[in-house]
Amino acid sequence: MDFLGPQEWQAVALSLKVSFWATLLSLPAGIAVALVLARTRFPGHFLLNTLVHLPLVLPPVATGYLLLLTFGRQAPVGGFLSEWFGIVFAFRWTGAALAAAIMAFPLMVRAIRLAIEAVDPKLEEAASTLGASRLRVFATVTLPLITPGVIAGAVLAFAKAMGEFGATITFVSNIPGQTRTLPTAIYTFLQVPGAEGAALRLVAISVAIAMAALLFSEWISRRVAARIGSP
Repeated sequence: MDFLGPQEWQAVALSLKVSFWATLLSLPAGIAVALVLARTRFPGHFLLNTLVHLPLVLPPVATGYLLLLTFGRQAPVGGFLSEWFGIVFAFRWTGAALAAAIMAFPLMVRAIRLAIEAVDPKLEEAASTLGASRLRVFATVTLPLITPGVIAGAVLAFAKAMGEFGATITFVSNIPGQTRTLPTAIYTFLQVPGAEGAALRLVAISVAIAMAALLFSEWISRRVAARIGSP
């Protein structure tokens, strides 16, 4: 007998898909924002920092509703993307990925920012004095040193995306096979008498995936740190 039924496998596969794309597509922006917050000071610095961390303190349902107002089919941004590029977020798995990315973004930025702040700026300045451009300094000096932080931020974002519920169900609903992720599937099974076993199995899968992601992150971070520290 299979451990999971078809609907449960759908929820697991969709959650992995949503979390993967949410993490991958938000990572470049996360690195850029973390670099700006860690290495620059400008009049809007506090405002940018506040906006980045706003999803952490806002109710997830409020975030989902704001996404619906912005990216719904009748909303200004959502209507434009749908009409001109055929990109639809509301009530699609792409919307679930967008909601997960926004909710996970603060954790990603914070981990990467801490890694950047731990890098001695004198190392970057030394590379600059040798004639390296800013981009080259970042690619050859900064990025290798902050790689463990980038990995940690990506794993935190992935884990947060896997567990995102409030913003997702508000923005894309709970459509089987389309937007029903692990958290919404667990919630659904808990509302059905006699389906507690399915909910428990999905909880076990969630724990296993989260632990595997953390162990993988630790393994990669140790390998990168050892390589950087080796002569």
